[in-house]
Amino acid sequence: MIKNWINRAFEFLTHSLEPVPQELNELDWKESLSPDNTKLSRHLSAFANQPGGGFMIFGIENKTAKPVGISQEEAELIVQKLSSLCRDSLDPVVVLDHAIETYQNMPLLFIYVKECAVKPVHVKPGTIENAYIRSGGTTRLASRPEIGSLMLNSKTPHFEELHASKLKEFHEIRDLLDFRTIFKLLDKPVPQTDPEIIRWLSDEKMIDEVDGAGYYITNFGALSCAFNLKEFDGLARKCIRLIKYKGITKLETEKEYPGSRGYAIGFDGLLAFLKALLPGSEIIKNALRKETTVYPEIALRELIANALIHQDFSIRGSGPMIEIFDNRIVISNPGKLLPSKKIDRLIRTTPESRNEILAAAFRRYNICEERGSGLEKAVSSIELFGLPPLKFEELENSFRVTMFSPKTFADLTPTERVEACYQHSIIKYYSTGGMSNTSLRERFKMHEKQRPQVSLVIKEALALGRIKPKDPSNVSTKFAEYIPFWG
Repeated sequence: MIKNWINRAFEFLTHSLEPVPQELNELDWKESLSPDNTKLSRHLSAFANQPGGGFMIFGIENKTAKPVGISQEEAELIVQKLSSLCRDSLDPVVVLDHAIETYQNMPLLFIYVKECAVKPVHVKPGTIENAYIRSGGTTRLASRPEIGSLMLNSKTPHFEELHASKLKEFHEIRDLLDFRTIFKLLDKPVPQTDPEIIRWLSDEKMIDEVDGAGYYITNFGALSCAFNLKEFDGLARKCIRLIKYKGITKLETEKEYPGSRGYAIGFDGLLAFLKALLPGSEIIKNALRKETTVYPEIALRELIANALIHQDFSIRGSGPMIEIFDNRIVISNPGKLLPSKKIDRLIRTTPESRNEILAAAFRRYNICEERGSGLEKAVSSIELFGLPPLKFEELENSFRVTMFSPKTFADLTPTERVEACYQHSIIKYYSTGGMSNTSLRERFKMHEKQRPQVSLVIKEALALGRIKPKDPSNVSTKFAEYIPFWG
């Protein structure tokens, strides 16, 4: 099977050799490999910085520009040498592909140096000023303006795409990643052959293949399905911590979750462990008694998933945490909200994530809801269970959400009542179009006779600017509807 870049390489080679041999920015041909590693590294740097990458062709006589061919053994040595230089002498690492193809009845070695998304690629040791480019068919040191241009055309790598491991063989990948559980989450059969599995892992951005020499496990691969995150030095502190305290303070720890599995494959186990620690209540459904926790599962899933997805991985030494007290659950993650997000506008707004690959995967793996709907469903379930409103807090270097155990209306603080009114107005705004005294009273599980108390809450929320009348011209308060202040 001909690789899709071969045809382009043939076109460049023909243009370079005929009718008069000429040098091209996109291609360089040689009879054999130069022993000068520094010179080779500069060529590789230049081609990796070239738009579309470039080609190195071996087996063409230097003086006559005639194809003379190359042996299998020599080709293997060249590939091995160039691959080693791409890994060890360039920053960032450069990826090669290669093939032996017949040209004018002679076997030639075609090396494809892929354009690097992160530029400039420079030769080590040294800084980005030791970067090279192709110009006039030759390789030369890039000027400062040219380095600036390369940086403007560079893609900033996502944390999930960075390498979490050293170069591994595939049998080591099998021992480190539980990809079979991911296929179960996707409700798909596991591929039967190693090449199929490798292709899927690569497409899923869990591994990076390097020149047939091995594979790097990416941060996303480890975070999603590592058997043990502690096997990866840079991610060991990103394991989820779950602590159950005795009482309502942190004075005495009762139990701690021992898990260190990847987030996706360990999510259901984490949730089961959490639910086993929570107080339960008995409900009757379809004439059958059923035990359930006092906290809705949909809310637990969404809030924990959000903490995992939206954490700031650049903050080292800390990870997501779940703390259980007798009267509340506190879920926190490293990192403040993104500058574009406001704490009052978290429910139902389309979320931005620092970690889009992780966020998209969690949705595909059916761990959390579709984009933008998760928190709305969490708040709806909390209202259904009669719980106090969620408490969102942006701290100095972290974000925290607190879910409280059931309270009666009388036990809610004035602030909690207004916040419950505001969150309820958002839910009703996106469902029926507006909140009313009746809907808020039902949210608080209150009787018709308690309508005046609910009216006072609405009045306070209006005074604080948390809600506003849906129809400002309506003078009747009995049938008035209200929407969030930003509606």
